[in-house]
Amino acid sequence: MEFSQILYAKENRVATITLNRPDKLNAYSEVMVHEILAALADARDDNDTRAIIITGAGRGFCSGGDISRDFQYPARYRGHRMESLLEMRENMHQLVAFLRRFDKPTIAAVNGPAVAGGLTLALCCDFRLAAESARLGDTSLKFALIPDEGGAYLFPLYMGLQNALKMSLFSEVYPAQQAKELGLVTEVVPDAELMTTARAWAERLADGPPIAIRITKRMMYKQQTMELENALEDAALGTMVVNYCEDVKEGTTAFHEKRKPEFKGR
Repeated sequence: MEFSQILYAKENRVATITLNRPDKLNAYSEVMVHEILAALADARDDNDTRAIIITGAGRGFCSGGDISRDFQYPARYRGHRMESLLEMRENMHQLVAFLRRFDKPTIAAVNGPAVAGGLTLALCCDFRLAAESARLGDTSLKFALIPDEGGAYLFPLYMGLQNALKMSLFSEVYPAQQAKELGLVTEVVPDAELMTTARAWAERLADGPPIAIRITKRMMYKQQTMELENALEDAALGTMVVNYCEDVKEGTTAFHEKRKPEFKGR
């Protein structure tokens, strides 16, 4: 694959997607969004890829949507009465929905500012590792815009309604440690250790039983909107897949033989 606005690499069962518009703090464009989608689709379909890291080039993670002076809606939408709706629906909303449905574990390595849609992108990942110098928040209203990429749903989900309202309505951006205390970040690490830590987490996930990890992830997301009875039934259905996998036998055998299991995803 050839990309112009992201970097994409796979090594040791981990795929890394690097947003690559450092001169714009990795503000997303239509091209970038569709390149991320293509990379994620490749990682999804590659059985050898078991975990994904998303990070940014340069000094930023993602500053949200590109609102620079040279930004224009794609030609096919320009002049349409619903151009902004179509642009969101066919671009960033596709990425948000894809990531939230993605069943392999994902880690956002937040190396710098993650604001507005950039924060939404980070929250779409399962884990957010933030460098100490990173800053996270929502600046949409500074430009009389709204958190339209999915932030109005995700911000309250992770930090509670009152904190989300305060962040968005006052256009607040928080240091990494404060963002962790608010629920937006999983762990804060020294800047120099960010990618090493993200890589270690991803490789640990890649060593795990891939089928059980994927089903566990999907169960936890789905069951947030279920009653207990439905959640228990969903779990029981999951066992119909997992309990008959070869990995279960390998895990049990490795335990008794006092060795590290080698899960094959079968």
